[in-house]
Amino acid sequence: MGVMEKVVRGRRATLAETPAVLPLDQILRGDCIAQMKALPAKSVDMIFADPPYNLQLGGELFRPDGSHVDAVTDEWDKFDTFAHYDAFTRAWLAEAHRILKDDGTIWVIGSYHNIFRVGAAVQDLGYWILNDIVWRKANPMPNFRGTRFTNAHETLIWASKGEKAKYTFNYRSMKTLNDELQMRSDWEFPICGGGERLKKDGVKVHPTQKPEALLYRILLACTKPGDVVLDPFFGTGTTGAVAKRLGRRWMGIEREGDYIAAAEERIAAALPLDESALATMQSPKSQPKVAFGVLVENGYLAPGTMLVDTKRRWQAMVRADGSLSSPCGANGSIHKVGSTVQGAPACNGWTFWHYEAEGALKPIDALRQTYLLATQP
Repeated sequence: MGVMEKVVRGRRATLAETPAVLPLDQILRGDCIAQMKALPAKSVDMIFADPPYNLQLGGELFRPDGSHVDAVTDEWDKFDTFAHYDAFTRAWLAEAHRILKDDGTIWVIGSYHNIFRVGAAVQDLGYWILNDIVWRKANPMPNFRGTRFTNAHETLIWASKGEKAKYTFNYRSMKTLNDELQMRSDWEFPICGGGERLKKDGVKVHPTQKPEALLYRILLACTKPGDVVLDPFFGTGTTGAVAKRLGRRWMGIEREGDYIAAAEERIAAALPLDESALATMQSPKSQPKVAFGVLVENGYLAPGTMLVDTKRRWQAMVRADGSLSSPCGANGSIHKVGSTVQGAPACNGWTFWHYEAEGALKPIDALRQTYLLATQP
């Protein structure tokens, strides 16, 4: 295998071919397959891969006004035949499977040119596809020749190491991110542009730079702070920059010097979020709010039911609108009546008031939990 060459903050060094310690937060220079072979088995929590698309472009592309389209014409995207591309795909996916932890996952992004071939290789090599995600581009490049539909999306494959493998999915974070709705498999982001698009002398540094928002969602969904994320086609370092912001450790593999230089500068400028912000994003959201009246109107408690405290010192009757009425004349919400009968400044009515069922007292919060289980997806 030889030695593994790494690039750290603009300088080179060598590393033994099987490092005792992972080269975290570093860019490894060279061929992705050779560099992955040098990494220990089951050492990576997640892989994000943006491999060559093998676009098979025939000649230059121009706009109707005659201006040149800066498309993907680089040598790294060219393969002689589909067979050569398939062999390359299977080789890097096999190494990715080896270095992934048993509970790790892989994300691969592509276009119609390659994603179906990649998907077949993913399944043939023992991965288990969890989802395919459609990234719908809010501002796609038009079809200048008017001969096809505008190509307005790319596809991502998300897969675990096998059908029975456990994996990380931060469901609550995704639901919170999506305004308390389940996150769907069609995502809309604009293509990379504006200040985020890296340019040198007015020209794009990388033709297929991905938007940071896309990686932000993926890392937030499928990793935890401190997890190790590998990007074997690192490019200008989107994965590394987002991983640094979110408190994940990263490794990138890249062979093009211009991309490495741009990635180093970009990642150095990325500011990590503080620990409290990370903890907030990763922790489960507090219980969805449920009004006591919802339990009444859905038949979990009938109007007229008598509620008591655990020692049966106080009681109150449930009314049709979800309010309570106590013999001492207190009327209002479960919290207000609870605090009034006790002469306390405040009261958590969910745990204070109990109902009788099967010869035992149970807090009305138990009914709230039953309702949530029955209604929350």
